[in-house]
Amino acid sequence: MSQGEVLTIMQQAIYTILKVAAPMMITALVVGLLISMFQAMTQINEQTLVFVPKILAVLLALVIFGSWMMTTLIEFTIKLFDSLPTLMS
Repeated sequence: MSQGEVLTIMQQAIYTILKVAAPMMITALVVGLLISMFQAMTQINEQTLVFVPKILAVLLALVIFGSWMMTTLIEFTIKLFDSLPTLMS
């Protein structure tokens, strides 16, 4: 296995990780921004106010996108295992 093949596999893995994590990260970002705006408007500076809505929003995103995330990870794993014979030669 050459360095180029290893780098290609690593690039595909990083891309897959980013693609799978994106829905939850974007959800947490949007919810955090909305709560920050609410806190700024009402001048409530409670740091713990952010955590519960973010956790609930990320769990909701996991429920909504969970099957797509699992399918994406399974496709990557199958593709990786299918390419093993050619990488070993």
